[in-house]
Amino acid sequence: VPQDPMDFEWSYWIEWGRERILWLLAGHLLVSQVSRLLVEKYKPWCLMVYGMAACWLLLGIKGFAVILLHAAISFAVAQFQLSLLTWLCSLILLSTLRIPAVEETKRKWYDTENEYYLLLFTVSVRCLFCTSFSLEYCWHAPTQKSSHSFSWMLAYVFYYPTFHNGPLVNFDEFSKQMRRQEAFSVKTNLSILIVGVIRIFFWWYLAELMIHLMYIHALYSSALPLESASYWALGGLALAQVLFFYVKYLVLYGVPALLLRMDGLKPPALPCCVSLMHSFTKMWRLISVKSLTASLICRFICRYIYVPMGGSQSSLLGTLLSTALTFAFVSYWHGGQSYLWYWGALNWLGVIVENGTKRILSISLIQDLI
Repeated sequence: VPQDPMDFEWSYWIEWGRERILWLLAGHLLVSQVSRLLVEKYKPWCLMVYGMAACWLLLGIKGFAVILLHAAISFAVAQFQLSLLTWLCSLILLSTLRIPAVEETKRKWYDTENEYYLLLFTVSVRCLFCTSFSLEYCWHAPTQKSSHSFSWMLAYVFYYPTFHNGPLVNFDEFSKQMRRQEAFSVKTNLSILIVGVIRIFFWWYLAELMIHLMYIHALYSSALPLESASYWALGGLALAQVLFFYVKYLVLYGVPALLLRMDGLKPPALPCCVSLMHSFTKMWRLISVKSLTASLICRFICRYIYVPMGGSQSSLLGTLLSTALTFAFVSYWHGGQSYLWYWGALNWLGVIVENGTKRILSISLIQDLI
């Protein structure tokens, strides 16, 4: 049965995975396990060198130079220890990805459009990693600056399992866990690998079944079947699409999460199944830091945008502003097209309405009436 070709993200990453990325991840796994076994102390630097070599091999010397330049500029700006300046630098670097002349120049570096997109996606994710390092550098005392050297920034930025598509790991978590030296057990790591591979293959097979049999995205690409469908059918299509999105990211983030565990690090939790969610705020996990689970981009936006701006602990206006800035950044990072701003505004409205309703229902008079 031919597959639904309309989900670009799945087709794109599966194609790259089969061609090169899975082989490079396997190489990372080999380097990691050998370095843990023989030279645990130098493991971060072994993995840094491997990540740089993999970047050079896949993106070419020019792509490698772009990422290195972004890291160097971010590190230089971080020396001023001003969070606002760091954010300004990060947004400017991110905006360079959308300058038409720069886009055309980068396209000429590669033979195919897919190679250019790989550079675009990689640099977008690397911008978040550079931002994380720079803000942590700004927030730490001078006595802790030795753990925030440029070499540690490179080890973080070029860590290969999270290199092209994430998931996001904040710098402080990465450095603390990477420095920690633990007893290495081949038997334990082998069992982790076998169980992890079986789970990923199950998710991958399920995603392939969905994309070969359900044609969710093909139906969405044509207005005619949507106009003739009942509301129940439209609801079913919407649920099917978000369920496929969930299964897709179990695979796309499951692979790097497995490698993180093999490296002795604690990976971000994989996304929660959307069928178990009934709360808009739980989906974004922005209202309470204690309720956060480490998935997708949530930990990044909470630590570096939502909480520093006051979050739920500030006044009503402060909460509205911090939530708005959070969704504005997510929309801009994803490309800043008009439909993304609408999406961000509707998400912001959903969170505010739900949180406002909870506040109203918490009033003792309302509770007595209920």
